[in-house]
Amino acid sequence: VIIKDTSIVLTQSHIKAYMLMTLQGLEYLHQHWILHRDLKPNNLLLDENGVLKLADFGLAKSFGSPNRVYTHQVVTRWYRAPELLFGARMYGVGVDMWAVGCILAELLLRVPFLPGDSDLDQLTRIFETLGTPTEEQWPGMTSLPDYVTFKSFPGMPFQHIFSAAGDDLLNLIQGLFTFNPCTRALKQKYFSNRPGPTPGSQLPRPNCPAEAIKEQQNAILNLKRKRTEGIDKGNLLIF
Repeated sequence: VIIKDTSIVLTQSHIKAYMLMTLQGLEYLHQHWILHRDLKPNNLLLDENGVLKLADFGLAKSFGSPNRVYTHQVVTRWYRAPELLFGARMYGVGVDMWAVGCILAELLLRVPFLPGDSDLDQLTRIFETLGTPTEEQWPGMTSLPDYVTFKSFPGMPFQHIFSAAGDDLLNLIQGLFTFNPCTRALKQKYFSNRPGPTPGSQLPRPNCPAEAIKEQQNAILNLKRKRTEGIDKGNLLIF
């Protein structure tokens, strides 16, 4: 709700606090060999003290067995990692980290970053925005069960998409959106650099009723779809 409430100004310190708490919760899960598999803004809750909680563990699964096969039909599509969209049955913490990247992008843009209408459209949006990966960038990609060849897109520079982000934040985004799941978001300096994260008690609270925010969000998404029809997406992504 906070992401969708445009009356709230989210500072870099606010965003850092949300991301830090999200990743701390996720680290706890992963250290205990649990994948969440459905991370999205609606499943991140704030209590009265501003402490963020991971919620909805309906798709959570233990991992770590080398030959264990999973379903690829997990994670809400807009937050789904490309290996899942290509039908991967064996995967790990990278699927959660990709979803965190989508949430971070949404915090910065205040609209969903990659709102695909189907799995194929989702992959197209990912590659148009981030560039089409090669086998060298993502070893094993062409061997995935549902792999299909895509047009080679150059992608867009992250500094053009997230114009207010500093270098350390851009590096974190780059790490979270790494195509190779094995190297996704390894060791980033973002959380140790200034500004520090806002204390939970000082984080913003929603000002608008949930229904009003939903109507406002639908209007923004409709505007985004109209503006991107027939337009070079490299020139128009921020609203």
